[in-house]
Amino acid sequence: MPTPSTSRPPHRRLLTAVLTTVALLATVAVSACGGSAEADGSKGKFRVGYQRFGGLSLVKARGAAPDVEWSLFESGPALTEALKAGSIDIGQVGEAPPVFAAAGKIPFSIIGTSAPIPQGEAVLVKADRGYRSFADLRGRTVALNKGSNVHWLLVRLLEANNMTLKDIQVKYLKPAEGRPAFDGGQIDAWVIWDPYFALAEQPGVQVLADATGLASNREYVLAAPQAVDKRSDEIRAFLQRYREVTDWGIAHPEERASTLAPELKIPQDVTNRALVRSAKPLAPVTPAIGDELQAITDSFIALELIPGPVDLRSRVDDRFSAVFQ
Repeated sequence: MPTPSTSRPPHRRLLTAVLTTVALLATVAVSACGGSAEADGSKGKFRVGYQRFGGLSLVKARGAAPDVEWSLFESGPALTEALKAGSIDIGQVGEAPPVFAAAGKIPFSIIGTSAPIPQGEAVLVKADRGYRSFADLRGRTVALNKGSNVHWLLVRLLEANNMTLKDIQVKYLKPAEGRPAFDGGQIDAWVIWDPYFALAEQPGVQVLADATGLASNREYVLAAPQAVDKRSDEIRAFLQRYREVTDWGIAHPEERASTLAPELKIPQDVTNRALVRSAKPLAPVTPAIGDELQAITDSFIALELIPGPVDLRSRVDDRFSAVFQ
């Protein structure tokens, strides 16, 4: 495109720049999320969004679903935005992304979950800083990915230590931003999940606390309503493969690590360390799961982190639960 003439009015130049930026962003989003498929999820390949290390990564690494179109996301909030855009049919996230997505009026159903994984997320600090408990972080800078599972862990840790968000300096960083900030001493603590957690466990790094006794840190399978209505057979077949691969991995931990490490592009010993604490069996959604998510939602509303009211219980859809029994 020719460079706009400087003789054009300033508002025309601004409009041209904005439209060009929007067009570029739209092109990137479509190519990254498989936007060539029909937005209503009724045609084309079955589209699955996954994150590094989550159970779906093992399905992909084993080639157990060769007919699926995969899209990789750095975090749960990014994945729920793809659901909103109609770019994927189902995806896997932690326990806070459904809450933020529902508050943002993104349509989805919660169709599966996992056993609790409290050891799979933690607060990391540098050992030479001398912190002995989370309470020692009062007035310090704590970084995390906004709207991810670790956001709920932070809330619970503050409650457990009679602190509030005003007692710390919260810095919202994506995982790719959090690691260099932590390594470089720009933040005092990093709240993070596996495998980023395992990758950061280097000499001189201390685990200040994990989610044990505070948060379940379950994984959740979310589905676009159109896919639930129009592609239920494909969803059921995919979930069956997902469950079979997950069960295989739990029964064969060494093979699981050797299979997943190349997919994650991280060393096998790091992969295995993360899997030992974070690979758990899948589970059906139940009314109790709805209650658990609603409690998280109500806490976020009370803290004014999201607008209310938000009804998470109504998002739970148990029509595929037989696969996980």
